[in-house]
Amino acid sequence: MSKIPFTKATDCFTLSNGVKIPCLGYGTWQTPNGGVTEKCVVNAINAGYRHIDTAFIYGNEQEVGSGIRLSGAARSDIFLTTKHWVTERGYEKTLAAVETSLKNLGTDYIDLYLIHWPCVQKISEDWEKINADTWRGFERAYKDGKIRAIGVSNFQKKHIDALIKYAEVKPMVNQLEFHPGYTQLENVRAMQEMGVLTEAWSPMGSGAVLKDERLASLAAKYGVSVSQLCVRFALQENVLPLPKSTNENRMAQNMKVFDFEISEEDISELESFPLLGFSGFMPEDAPADALAE
Repeated sequence: MSKIPFTKATDCFTLSNGVKIPCLGYGTWQTPNGGVTEKCVVNAINAGYRHIDTAFIYGNEQEVGSGIRLSGAARSDIFLTTKHWVTERGYEKTLAAVETSLKNLGTDYIDLYLIHWPCVQKISEDWEKINADTWRGFERAYKDGKIRAIGVSNFQKKHIDALIKYAEVKPMVNQLEFHPGYTQLENVRAMQEMGVLTEAWSPMGSGAVLKDERLASLAAKYGVSVSQLCVRFALQENVLPLPKSTNENRMAQNMKVFDFEISEEDISELESFPLLGFSGFMPEDAPADALAE
């Protein structure tokens, strides 16, 4: 797992449908409006990011779109991801949700569209059908050219297995919480065997990982920051990291991960790290009102 074929942030993974996706993305979760998200997106693009991740529920799609336009970058040079929220499950509501996100982002296509959370048995006995009906909407928008690639987020293998039973187009991506202290490696390996790319949300454990002395010591061994260690760790696991920062210097720092390599021994240590920085979000355990329609 230690060798990566990338030398810069704009090098790409190739999705199962042939679409190229830059190997390092910029995340916007919990980045507020009021011009903050817009400025952060401009700064991220100026720093060299060409992969921007947002979601309808983040409430900042409009500023993400505005930031892309203000940056002066060509739309075709930016890989843009957004996510479908749980209140819009079902075929017709999903088609409407796609149009809403397109309008918010000010674009005529989305590069990657994800089901943000699966419907699960805790929420409905018909969870498989609900997910399948939502996915039909994804497939329709994909076939209509409004979306270049489709996938899911926070799905466990059983959720994807159930979805594939009904799908014409297999999910291309599964975005998961992934960082030292919470890797979900069994799920990641299952995705890789299925040809589904894993993306890492919260690759620094929502900041908690950055304060760990053991990780600081390991990062110092390589002459890098803990955040750089975490980003590199994801890449060496063939996982696409989505680091987030509102600080310009840290944005740039998080991209400087291509001039060192974590040893196999240290990768194993990071894989077996004790629970740390876990958000607590699991689809089967989350409160029903957080995920239900």
